Amino acid sequence: MESESTTGIHCLRGADMYTKINKMMKIQPAGGWPKYHSYYVEKKTSNIHQRNYIYMKHQYTKRQSSQKVVAAVTGKFFQDVKLPQQKTQDDGVLFPAVLSPNHNTDSTAVEELHDFKEAIGAQKVWLESLLQKTGAILFRGFPVASPSDFDQVVNAFSYVEFPYFGGVAPRTKVVGRVYTANESPPHIGIPFHHEMSYAPDFPTKVFFYCDEEPGEGGETPIVLSHIIYEKMKERHPEFVMQLEEHGVMYSDIIYGEDDPSSFTGRNWKSKFNTEDKSVAEERAAKLGLKLEWIGNAVKLTSTPLPAIRFDKESRRNTWFNTIAVTYSDPSGKTFSSAGGKTVQIGNGDPVPDHAVEDYFKIVEEECVTIPWKKGDVLLINNLMVLHGRRPLLKPPRRVLASLCK
Repeated sequence: MESESTTGIHCLRGADMYTKINKMMKIQPAGGWPKYHSYYVEKKTSNIHQRNYIYMKHQYTKRQSSQKVVAAVTGKFFQDVKLPQQKTQDDGVLFPAVLSPNHNTDSTAVEELHDFKEAIGAQKVWLESLLQKTGAILFRGFPVASPSDFDQVVNAFSYVEFPYFGGVAPRTKVVGRVYTANESPPHIGIPFHHEMSYAPDFPTKVFFYCDEEPGEGGETPIVLSHIIYEKMKERHPEFVMQLEEHGVMYSDIIYGEDDPSSFTGRNWKSKFNTEDKSVAEERAAKLGLKLEWIGNAVKLTSTPLPAIRFDKESRRNTWFNTIAVTYSDPSGKTFSSAGGKTVQIGNGDPVPDHAVEDYFKIVEEECVTIPWKKGDVLLINNLMVLHGRRPLLKPPRRVLASLCK
């Protein structure tokens, strides 16, 4: 009687091998396994069982060192890891989810980036359900050693790339779909925000990658947006009701060159991907922005945009705005380093100071801050989770990003 172990499949022959492999894989593509013509010709066989045996034996032998076929399909490739910074939500779910390679058995060991990508493809449905359940997944301990590796990981998810058209942060392409996250001075913190919630169109998923582990500080804190909405509604019901009814309007002054002192200092040429003012005007209109030239600078004012968003998947309201990034009180005090950016309620009323001050307290109470480690990949559901940046206290730090739809 043959062994049930995966190493025992070499003692099987013919149809028995085919049956065993199918039992292991638990799946079979419609119409049978793909044709592997060079091996069929070499073996000179037309028998379907022998053909599939030849194909699968070749694939198994080729990948035996990492056992990725078994690991990916059985779902044992990933294992949950608990970190002290995670928070347990009311439904008992840990935020964020943290996944590491499963090294409990030889068949699930992660030895190559190739294995990680294969596992992502095989377990994409499960990973997406986990992302929807938790809001964010931190992948830690996987062999992601460079920006190019990170680009391959992002591609493995097969999400559509989101072009950073109309974005306000200064960013530079590194490789493929990978960009710098933000090029403002790293000692400047960035308030919590949903990526591009100030625009009519925005990414639904954001990937971050730690290319250089910070010496101290420089974390990317995250917080569940529906919790912020619920807390703000509890403490400031009239303000939240106004936001739900009227939305918010943003205004900004953008210059012809990047402002390196601001995390929202992207110049208008880069923002609209043109040096032609007339083209910039056309593209601004498509984004719902009113444009007013001031020399080589431009003042942009948005039409009222939703400040509270209902997430259909989670069936929850979220705090989907960038009030914290753009707010300044009547005295000129800013709660961020956003320069000349301002915000008001969509009906023209000012944003109440005490509500914004409370907001900052709430996000600090509710957020999760996990120190970066080299090779970390953080996947965020941008419809559910706000993120920010802690000031870097001790260099170096290099965190890259990729936006997806």
